Amino acid sequence: MMSDQRIIDMNHIIKRFFIGQPNELEVLHGLDLQVNEGEFVSIVGASGSGKSTLMNIIGALDRPTEGDYTLDGVKVFEAKDKEVSKIRNQKIGFVFQTYNLVARTSALKNVELPMLYAGVGRRERTKRAKELLEIVEMGERASHSPDELSGGQKQRVAIARAMANDPAIILADEPTGALDSQTGRLIMDIFHRLNQEQGKTIVLITHSNELAEETERIITIKDGLITGSREGSRYHAVF
Repeated sequence: MMSDQRIIDMNHIIKRFFIGQPNELEVLHGLDLQVNEGEFVSIVGASGSGKSTLMNIIGALDRPTEGDYTLDGVKVFEAKDKEVSKIRNQKIGFVFQTYNLVARTSALKNVELPMLYAGVGRRERTKRAKELLEIVEMGERASHSPDELSGGQKQRVAIARAMANDPAIILADEPTGALDSQTGRLIMDIFHRLNQEQGKTIVLITHSNELAEETERIITIKDGLITGSREGSRYHAVF
C-alpha cells in the first residue's frame, strides 16, 4: 500500500560527462523526481532520452554533477564511497535485463550473495534464500546453476536475489527485455505481487509503453528532462 512518505527525492539533478577539453556533454538538465513508499512506477523514454543515466543515479551506481538525492532518508551524495556501497547492497534491489547471475553457482547461492556481503549469518542466509525462491516459484530449482535455467527462470532467481536484504526499492531495468511475451507476463505478475502483497516500492525502467501502462504511475523522460507523469491505465486491472 502506497504511503505519503517519500522514498526517492531527487531535486535539480544535472549530469554532465566530460568528453575531452573543453567539451562536456550534459545528459540530465536539472531533473526532479519523487517516488512515495509503496509506489509501482515506470520510467519510459526512447534511446538517448537519459533514462539509463537516471537509473544509474537512482541506483547509486553514479553520482550527479549537481543536485540532491535522498533515498529512504539517506542523502546519497553526501555519503562516502563505503556508505554508498552499503546503500546499494541494502537499500536497492537490482533486476537487470541480462540477469547478472554468477555462473556455475546454484540459484540458492546466487540469492544468498547480497546477504553474504551484508554480513548475515550462514543459517539465516540459507533460510531466507529458500523462502525467497519459494515466493518466485523457484524452490524446486534451488540447486540448479544459471546454465541449467531458462531465461524466465533466471529472471525469477534475479528477483529473489534483489529481495535478499529487504531493500527499500526494487530497481528493474528492462526486466522482460530478453524474454518472450508469455514469460515476460510471469515476471510482471511477480512484480505486481511484490508491490501489492508486500508493499515493495518498484521502479521499472522500460521503453515499452505496454508494460508501463500496468504500473501505478508512468513518468516520461525526454532529452534529459521529465516531461510528464500520469496514471497507468491497466494498473488496477492486473489483479
